[in-house]
Amino acid sequence: MSEALLSPIVPSLLVGALAGTHAATWGMYKDSAYEGFSVRKYFRSVLLGMAVAVALPSLRPVDPTTPHGFVVLFGLTYVLERLLVEWTKVFLRREDQSKYFIPMQFAIGGRVVRNPWYRLAAGLLYAGGIVLVVRLVEGLAPLTRSSWMVAVALGGLGGLVCALGGAWKDAPLEGFSFFKFLRSPGIAAAWAGLLALLTRDPVALSFGALGYSIATIETYKKFYRPLEPPGKFDGKPVRFPQMLAWRRRFVPLYLAVSGTVVTVFAAALRDAASGRPTLASILAGQ
Repeated sequence: MSEALLSPIVPSLLVGALAGTHAATWGMYKDSAYEGFSVRKYFRSVLLGMAVAVALPSLRPVDPTTPHGFVVLFGLTYVLERLLVEWTKVFLRREDQSKYFIPMQFAIGGRVVRNPWYRLAAGLLYAGGIVLVVRLVEGLAPLTRSSWMVAVALGGLGGLVCALGGAWKDAPLEGFSFFKFLRSPGIAAAWAGLLALLTRDPVALSFGALGYSIATIETYKKFYRPLEPPGKFDGKPVRFPQMLAWRRRFVPLYLAVSGTVVTVFAAALRDAASGRPTLASILAGQ
């Protein structure tokens, strides 16, 4: 296999395609019965994921040519792709909100903020808060094997960031649920416990764990309970009932993406205490 094919950009593109496809598929699976299927919307996440995954290795110490780097990059790509998409929806996009039970644009107490400049200002404050959290975490010393509980706490912190945003959006109309609020920090902390074996970078660990937490929670919500309407469409009519059957065609693809990530994750954990062979050696069967 040529060196060009094994350069970081190729596995980075693969990671981005996997992360974007995973997110796009569960998004389509939950929303298509209410919104229909959009090729542009589906491939938006795939292309954005690829762009994010190519850019991230220049920002964080992650090598996608190794199994552990591949795994960490997937989590980071996942969370950043989701953050960019949702930030755009909430603070920038103008859309008729009457089709939703829970507004998808920035709202206070369940009431949409109509002024675009106020929404933009709120979005910049939110983005600044995320950057501040990243900087604070970045200021920590690199983790060691003896700081496993710190790693778990960092994962919980990433999940808490997600839980706070979800509570702000959903609680005014759905009510506040302690279980739902604690779910993201708890699952992210569990993923951080595994990622702590693969990376010493506190930012990559905290937000990478959040990426895996989002993937886990959305997989459960969308595929274990496929007929339950998403919260944002609660009480709204199913406008495209044919999609309830058509969307099943994407399940094998979703399982293939998930299986690929789980396989590389297992390889990374297996080799965590050894020489950590490159992704090239795994592809070559060595």
